[in-house]
Amino acid sequence: MTHPSPAGQPAPVAAASARAATPSAAERAYRYLKGAILEQVYPGGLLVSEGEIAEATGVSRTPVREALLRLEAEGLVKLYPKRGALIRPVSAREITDVIEARRLVELHAAERVWPRRAELKADLGRWLAEMRTAHAAGDLTALMAADRAFHAAVVDAAGNEILAELYQRLRDRQLRMGEASFRLSPGWAEVALTEHAAQLALLDDEDPERWLAAVAAHIDTAATMLRTLR
Repeated sequence: MTHPSPAGQPAPVAAASARAATPSAAERAYRYLKGAILEQVYPGGLLVSEGEIAEATGVSRTPVREALLRLEAEGLVKLYPKRGALIRPVSAREITDVIEARRLVELHAAERVWPRRAELKADLGRWLAEMRTAHAAGDLTALMAADRAFHAAVVDAAGNEILAELYQRLRDRQLRMGEASFRLSPGWAEVALTEHAAQLALLDDEDPERWLAAVAAHIDTAATMLRTLR
């Protein structure tokens, strides 16, 4: 007979649920490292050792090594045996490639979503409000997350799941670049807020070309800002 847990759930099921809810040591190290890289706690060009990471995360070196291998596969670090991991700096080539990919995906999505723009307005309005709240609070991480969500909402609304998945893969690279630009050029936050508000307003317009031009101009502004950081 299976004895129920205190909550009335069969004990084996409860134990399995608890294990599923608790990330492994390697997953904890991965999340910590990825967050530290994207938020510039570990800036590009920094060499960190497995021992430093293990101490910071409270896990052994083996799961740290697993986490570093995942991050190397994602292009965020480069491993050097017996030395540690180099946090890859954002390169001029990476900026150019990301901007080109963004232009292809976002402009296509912006064109596709125009007939359904009424459904998009509420989502964009919510993310813009979150950007403003984060900016007022000085919460750069929350500001970046809301900014990325604003853009992703347009891509998702276009209804092409493959393009949405592709755009999601750009997210980490965009977050890292955007974090650097917001930190080094504080005025960029106001520019982003102003341009997002203009895009939202154009969804009430009757001219899709003005909407598309605003989306393209915002990507161009981001490209100019990122290139000044090199």
